[in-house]
Order: sequence, then C-alpha cells, then structure tokens
Amino acid sequence: MLHEYRDIITHMKENSAANTHFLRIFDKHNELDNKITKAENSEIVLTDKEIETLKKEKLLLKDEAYGILVKYKKEHSL
Repeated sequence: MLHEYRDIITHMKENSAANTHFLRIFDKHNELDNKITKAENSEIVLTDKEIETLKKEKLLLKDEAYGILVKYKKEHSL
C-alpha cells in the first residue's frame, strides 16, 4: 500500500506510539488485501458481492491512510 511513501511509513512505524491509528489502518488494509487475493485465487470462497465489499473497505482505508501520511509528511518536513 502506498509504496511511494515507504520511507514515511517506516518513519511512522519507528515512532509507533504516536501513530497507532495509522498502524491499525495499515494492518487492516494488508489483511483485506490478503483475503481478497486468496478469494481471487480460489483459496477461500467468497461471493463476488463479498469481494466487492472488501475492495471498497480496503479503498476507504487506503484513502484514510493517505491523508494521514500527507499530514505526517508535512508536520515532520519529510
């Protein structure tokens, strides 16, 4: 997720006490990504509707994470 912000994400992880919300979002996004991949590879069974719902949730998390990253980058002059 947001690979172009890898350095900022690493910085945030190193300062995790101040960024617990971001880290929860980041972990949840990765969980959803793994679940979607498994469903698309027929490793687990989900309906198309369930996959679509997971993808929408994942996108909302990504949007929220992006907002946090941009704010963090600006606040820390990164």
